[in-house]
Amino acid sequence: METSEVIVINENEPESPEMDVDILVQDNDTIAEEKKKLGNDQYKAQDYQSALKSYTDAITLSPKTASFYNNRAACHMMLLDYKSALSDARRAIELDNTFEKAYVRVAKCCLILGDIIGTEQAVQKVLELVPNSTAVKAEQQNCAQLRQLEEKIQSFYEKKVYRTAVFFLDNALKIAHACTRYKIMKAECLSFLGRIDEAADIAVNIMKVDTTCADAIYVRGLCLYYSDHLDKGIVHFEHALQLDPDHQKSKEWRVKSKALKDKKERGNTQFKAGKYREAHALYTEALNIDPFNKDINSKLYYNRALVNSKLGNLREAVADCSKVLEINDQYLKALLLRAKCYNDLEKYEECVKDYEAALKIQKTPDIKNSLRDAKFNLKKSKRKDYYKILGVSKNATDEEIKKAYRKKALVHHPDRHANSSDADKKAQELKFKEVGEAYAILSDSKKKLRYDNGHDLDDEVQEFDPNQMFRHFFQFSGDGANTFSFQF
Repeated sequence: METSEVIVINENEPESPEMDVDILVQDNDTIAEEKKKLGNDQYKAQDYQSALKSYTDAITLSPKTASFYNNRAACHMMLLDYKSALSDARRAIELDNTFEKAYVRVAKCCLILGDIIGTEQAVQKVLELVPNSTAVKAEQQNCAQLRQLEEKIQSFYEKKVYRTAVFFLDNALKIAHACTRYKIMKAECLSFLGRIDEAADIAVNIMKVDTTCADAIYVRGLCLYYSDHLDKGIVHFEHALQLDPDHQKSKEWRVKSKALKDKKERGNTQFKAGKYREAHALYTEALNIDPFNKDINSKLYYNRALVNSKLGNLREAVADCSKVLEINDQYLKALLLRAKCYNDLEKYEECVKDYEAALKIQKTPDIKNSLRDAKFNLKKSKRKDYYKILGVSKNATDEEIKKAYRKKALVHHPDRHANSSDADKKAQELKFKEVGEAYAILSDSKKKLRYDNGHDLDDEVQEFDPNQMFRHFFQFSGDGANTFSFQF
């Protein structure tokens, strides 16, 4: 037979007393007030981290006490966490919509965060509660100034006058120093101005605080793009679009980056294949994509200069190299290429200047030798060009030199210009002398070799008598020009 368990109840055992809720609440409020007082002491001692914990403990114990949130908001502000401060101040207002100090706190936080409308609304509420309040006078004035700055910033930004936009952004950040939007806008403008390191620092610092900030990621991508890291820039633009599919700027710059990368790479391929005209067209198309991308454009201009030099377009090559050096005056390859082109164009003074500039950048034997040769060519170029005077090439034969002298001497002989004006007589005498000098040097193989090698021959032509040369050449019999008659 089964037996059931019998439970014995002791009727004399006293029941557990019920907790007095009011007493518990009272105890919590008392402890919370103590926590708040502790927080106040810590705040006064500038121990803001400890004060923050004490205020948080007070809020945990008494979550509907508005002053606790306002006190913690003050603590957040001292720790430069303005978003948390704003959140606490607004929570305090939710609990007490007549809490003037909380509205003041909201006005201060909104202003520092660059929220003009939020600041104006909070200021208005304070003045409704206390019409003669001076608690938000500074915020009211600064907010009005910030609104004016905002209009100027937007105007110059839209006009792409980025330097001026940065000036006004700096002024705005003195008031709203925690405004992420102004910081990102400044970083973007700086990247357009080529101040890449400054722009990147701003973007990276924002990304450290907020890894999901699409605007900061976009600006970081822009910095990479302007540093000729096109692939990495594209990755950042695509990341920004993953976070915000409607991020228009990231869409535009991703397209631009891909187009620039494509044109540049295809131009390089055509150049390596010796298809210079096709490469020239592609580099030109790439240069038209973004005039602000100085780093990439300097390389594109140099590449096109190389193409122009291959095509024999020396003046165009010089122009492209000059554009490179306007962007970066330390671009050694562009200096050396322009120097070579100047040499081929016989612009020796410009050639020497470029090699001297190149030597300051890099002291190599090749550049030293090139500079020496350029100086030699410059020295030669400043001498009389006897080949040019006779109108013959540097490879002219003895017979061609002789024929040229005969022709020129007869043209410029003073007797032929006896009836000319004094000025014309003088000019013809000078030309007659130069023709004689030229023939005297170029008809003598030793003198010609020395002349071609750049040696000075001034001493040998100083006492030169052109009439004697003329008589000797034509082998006349008289002792003066009066006994000579021209044979035309």
